[in-house]
Amino acid sequence: ESAAFEVKTNYPQDRPLKFKHSGRTMTCVPVVAANMDTVGTFEMARAFAKHHCLVAIHKHYTVDAWTAFVAESPDAAQYVAASMGTSESDKKKTDAILAACPEVTTICIDVANGYSEFFVDAVRETRAKWPTHTIIAGNVVTNEMTEELIMNGADVVKVGIGPGSVCTTRKQTGVGYPQVSAVVECADAAHGLGGHIVSDGGITCPGDAAKAFGAGADFIMLGGMFSGTDESAGDVVVKDDGRKVKLFYGMSSSVAMNKHAGGVAEYRSSEGKAVEVPCKGPVDGVILDMLGGLRSACTYVGASSLKELPKRTTFIRVMQQLNTVFGTVDLSKKK
Repeated sequence: ESAAFEVKTNYPQDRPLKFKHSGRTMTCVPVVAANMDTVGTFEMARAFAKHHCLVAIHKHYTVDAWTAFVAESPDAAQYVAASMGTSESDKKKTDAILAACPEVTTICIDVANGYSEFFVDAVRETRAKWPTHTIIAGNVVTNEMTEELIMNGADVVKVGIGPGSVCTTRKQTGVGYPQVSAVVECADAAHGLGGHIVSDGGITCPGDAAKAFGAGADFIMLGGMFSGTDESAGDVVVKDDGRKVKLFYGMSSSVAMNKHAGGVAEYRSSEGKAVEVPCKGPVDGVILDMLGGLRSACTYVGASSLKELPKRTTFIRVMQQLNTVFGTVDLSKKK
């Protein structure tokens, strides 16, 4: 018992990672807030940096906002990524951000569908332009596309199509891939080439995070778990019964497209939804709960670090994980 306690309390949260193309080494807790405009905020980055966790900042901040953030919070700059799409305007804006903020050394090239030659070209061009920056690129769900992106300049491949809490891609298009299966397949492909992956979406609790790492993910990316916190964007709405909520929505939802693109284009449909999330207070509480769960997971399976977790993991198919005789609400965690 004392040995297990020692492992749990001394479990190293930070993991050193050396990237294939940029040549950089980052030591961090590999938990990433998603580049959604509700959770990929500068306020979130300041809170995450205290825990050495990362934030993929959403792409809608101005260059001036970026320079102000880096000037005010230089320590947080090493724990953020600048996000971009593949449009020419996105490329020019990201170039301006990186030129103005040399402290920011990670780029997140994010599209809903990474299965296009156009996307691979964008990754290759970005690598040529920023040879010593770490590049995260996705999303994909198969080994072939993981290898293609790594061979064309990506250091970290973002894995996941459809698992997010406010993603409706599987419903709207019928396209998707079970997330654990995708992580196992893509991690194996990436590691064989000296690359890494980030499991993006589908994490609803600390146990899901442990499973993603156990399946081989080097990083995990989450949005929903960090929504509704003080550091997330959006106004607090007080409902008639006194409950306080915040709006949370997918970046392919009609809410996001009306906000940033002037509406949903006629040739496509919305692939995200909008929900009201109860206010959760400071994000510190969510982070600490997750890191505590990960430490305990490592203790249960005998892993001395997150890197060792896949070697100690066996997956068993079950019909039910939880005992829900008293429902799913935990009164001890209600605000």
